[in-house]
Amino acid sequence: MRSFRIFIALICLGLTGLLTEAFIAITNKDINRPEATGKGFAVVELFTSEGCSSCPPADALVAKVQKESADKPVYILAFHVDYWNRLGWKDIFSNHDYSSRQYQYSRWLKSEVYTPQVIVNGRTESLGSDEKSLRNAIASGLEKSAKTELSFNNVKVEGDKATIQYHTNGANNNSALLIALIEKNAVSKVKGGENGGRTLAHVQIVTLLKSVSLKNNGIGTETIALPHGFDPQKFELIGFVQYTSNGEITGATKAQFPSNVSAKL
Repeated sequence: MRSFRIFIALICLGLTGLLTEAFIAITNKDINRPEATGKGFAVVELFTSEGCSSCPPADALVAKVQKESADKPVYILAFHVDYWNRLGWKDIFSNHDYSSRQYQYSRWLKSEVYTPQVIVNGRTESLGSDEKSLRNAIASGLEKSAKTELSFNNVKVEGDKATIQYHTNGANNNSALLIALIEKNAVSKVKGGENGGRTLAHVQIVTLLKSVSLKNNGIGTETIALPHGFDPQKFELIGFVQYTSNGEITGATKAQFPSNVSAKL
């Protein structure tokens, strides 16, 4: 009888050890998730409009993601398209170039053109208010190592212009550098169209987008124009490298403006 009890005790100890090892393995797997390495990134492009009644939930979602991802390489850009402007309200942030960019994505991805639409790393598109799809695409981007290294080494403001020194490593001749001037936050009172009477909050608004060919080399300096009333505390720069053949984004970075620059009144 005593031997039987010892046998049972040994089995229990063995099971306890196996369960402990399994718990440790699962815990380590969770701790060592690929996104924790910091090698991946996610460029989130939202195509939106103040004239679209379906867009405010998507605007709110990217604002939520922006706040939660402050310490991660997640770069959000809100492109306000202009094809809603004819329906009773002109979005002051809209630009025909952003509509053209969305149409280019429709050719690259063989997708429809609609708002709100979100595209992550130039390869995955979904409804802009679909939180699950957006989060899955971001997680996937963070898990993969960037193909291209990109850095903004020096940002200077002189008068109504800013100069940016950039450096890339790993970009091929089929790549372009996109530099976006981003207004971090804004609020609009919409007086017409589908959102007439509403006050809308926006984040990460693209106010300028400049494309630079990387055919010759990956190092250089670019100059961009700054808007009237430019306040360096309210803007930032986001840069990313993109294949011109299929739209895939291979690397990204961002930079803040010098804190000692005065606002341009």
